[in-house]
Amino acid sequence: MSKRLRSSEVCADCSVPDPSWASVNRGTFICDECCSVHRSLGRHISQVRHLKHTPWPPTLLQMVETLYNNGANSIWEHSLLDPASIMSGRRKANPQDKVHPNKAEFIRAKYQMLAFVHRLPCRDDDSVTAKDLSKQLHSSVRTGNLETCLRLLSLGAQANFFHPEKGNTPLHVASKAGQILQAELLAVYGADPGTQDSSGKTPVDYARQGGHHELAERLVEIQYELTDRLAFYLCGRKPDHKNGQHFIIPQMADSSLDLSELAKAAKKKLQSLNNHLFEELAMDVYDEVDRRETDAVWLATQNHSTLVTETTVVPFLPVNPEYSSTRNQGRQKLARFNAHEFATLVIDILSDAKRRQQGSPLSSSKDNVELILKTTNNQHSIESQDNDQPDYDSVASDEDPDLESTASKANRQKSLDSDLSDGPVTVQEFMEVKNALVASEAKIQQLMKVNNNLSDELRIMQKKLLGKDAN
Repeated sequence: MSKRLRSSEVCADCSVPDPSWASVNRGTFICDECCSVHRSLGRHISQVRHLKHTPWPPTLLQMVETLYNNGANSIWEHSLLDPASIMSGRRKANPQDKVHPNKAEFIRAKYQMLAFVHRLPCRDDDSVTAKDLSKQLHSSVRTGNLETCLRLLSLGAQANFFHPEKGNTPLHVASKAGQILQAELLAVYGADPGTQDSSGKTPVDYARQGGHHELAERLVEIQYELTDRLAFYLCGRKPDHKNGQHFIIPQMADSSLDLSELAKAAKKKLQSLNNHLFEELAMDVYDEVDRRETDAVWLATQNHSTLVTETTVVPFLPVNPEYSSTRNQGRQKLARFNAHEFATLVIDILSDAKRRQQGSPLSSSKDNVELILKTTNNQHSIESQDNDQPDYDSVASDEDPDLESTASKANRQKSLDSDLSDGPVTVQEFMEVKNALVASEAKIQQLMKVNNNLSDELRIMQKKLLGKDAN
């Protein structure tokens, strides 16, 4: 962290002191027990990061700290602050409550159902209300009042709102004013740094013209957040955006083998996806990377005799009700891929993202529309698919083996060298990456084995205890 947590800081959900995690999009710090519930809700509800064992962009951490210190939690617990709520029997969780069901039920009510958020008076046209809130957000981001903007976002203001009179978005306004923390908040809620104003200028252009160079560089990082995160997951480093390197694309497997016909067909199918479906797949893989990395941190930092149990494990991506059932099924199937299979799928996505952004044509493809991947830090607002588009399940499912073979078959055939935009890496660098991946996988397997052993011991002790009680 940029600073040590003060002893006065407590979990936003149950008031346990010295919280270890943060919910980025909620602007709160949370304890280990409450984090286990947040993780089960999914990133569309709560995006969690460990305060010490997860890498943080400095300004993103500063944004969360500012929100926490300025009382962002009161946004999510507004009605609980009313003395009348005590009389009605409603209360927040406390440190003595059990994780299940007490804390879990409170956290779901607080963040998933928004049961305690201030409600606006009912209006006939909700779209008018959202437009009014978005216009307020558009004006508010030029100031440093983060909690006001978070409150507007919680009520339905749109981070990507295009102001019809001003001809730009809230992110343009924040960038022009040099409000880097506001830009971080908007990006967390889905604002796109690549959006153009009525004159064709992006928020990056606004920041540079205003002399806010640190903000401009951060906006470029946010714009490439998806591909940067995937690359970092595979090789532990990110592209050098300042020097024009926007992609790192490592490749795995034995370079002495040619791609099988099945693997070639699978990769060709991935390349033939239209931009909308490709973007959905890339976003889902990003979420799976986040789940796997957060799982690794979780397993490494918890007390395995208490917190690592069947009720705290997140075995696959939680359901997002905004997505179709077939897409949710496809997202969950990503968890079945082993380390090599998943790495191969990530590599294929990175390669095709670079191709699409640079407009490189495919010999057999007519769709060469340039794709700028949007930020995926928040709920991804994807328009519903047209009836003539294939289901997401055709991208990753048991019913369609071709694309699953992108991961399960092609991994046995692909090159081990790293194909970087500035040239290949050395064999030594590759071996370091390979060894790191193997060590990481082994560590996770070891931790899971310890967890299973402890769970077995706990069940045996419970049976013995029940037997004594019966006697």
